Amino acid sequence: MLDTLLAPLTEITVNGLELWVVLLCCCGVFLAALIDAIGGGGGIISVPTYLMAFSGLPTYYVLGTNKVSSSIFTLFSTARFVKGGFVDWGLCLPGVALALLGSTCGVWLQHHTPDIILKYTLVIVLPVVAFITLRGKEWPDEPGDISRQKQLLVVCAAALVVGIYDGYYGPGTGTFLMIAFIRFAKMDVRHASGCTKVLNLSSNLGSLVSVLRSGYVCLGVGLICAAAGIVGANIGSTLAIKNGSKLVKPTVAFVLVLLCLKVLSEILFPEFWA
Repeated sequence: MLDTLLAPLTEITVNGLELWVVLLCCCGVFLAALIDAIGGGGGIISVPTYLMAFSGLPTYYVLGTNKVSSSIFTLFSTARFVKGGFVDWGLCLPGVALALLGSTCGVWLQHHTPDIILKYTLVIVLPVVAFITLRGKEWPDEPGDISRQKQLLVVCAAALVVGIYDGYYGPGTGTFLMIAFIRFAKMDVRHASGCTKVLNLSSNLGSLVSVLRSGYVCLGVGLICAAAGIVGANIGSTLAIKNGSKLVKPTVAFVLVLLCLKVLSEILFPEFWA
């Protein structure tokens, strides 16, 4: 009886993957979307999940399929912040253009420099970023004192610089934007999250077009996992909007730790990520 019930998990396939593998991917993408909606950095969880599931396939399919699911669930989490009125379009719109420009430059830079250089740089930089994030008081639920001009300058600079990072490497993009907007643009947590989602979504959609045109994507798996991601994104967005800094700050710290571990693993065990 049990064998009959479990048979569909191995007999049904999606893009050549058994159903139980696809369902495991859904679990990973759900968790990634949940964390991403709160503090960014969902790719740190979803990319390794796809890597394990797509064993034997070129890494292009991992990144392409991840981009499909992440773009869709980011769209839904962004919509929650827009609906709640937590997106300052006067700040975000100039950043969108610069994020797209930055990500394009990042892709070009990726093709002209050794990837290991960025990894070693991140190992040095990440502990500093973690210290800045964890020190001091709780992140504010109210905006700080800063002129509109300086705030716009910080948002545009962050959009360009982090956009370059996103195009070059990627994981933790949303987390770095959150830190920049809260620490330097003096935004409250909710508006920082809203602006982060808009800029991150812009970068994702730009990359998604290239991914779909290349054909390096398991579209069926990506769409199924996106459904799980939508659920995770909605839950995460609700938690972030209701709880503010009480939940966002520790989540960002957790993502930074995961990112540091990921970078170290890429340096120490490159064969796993090959």
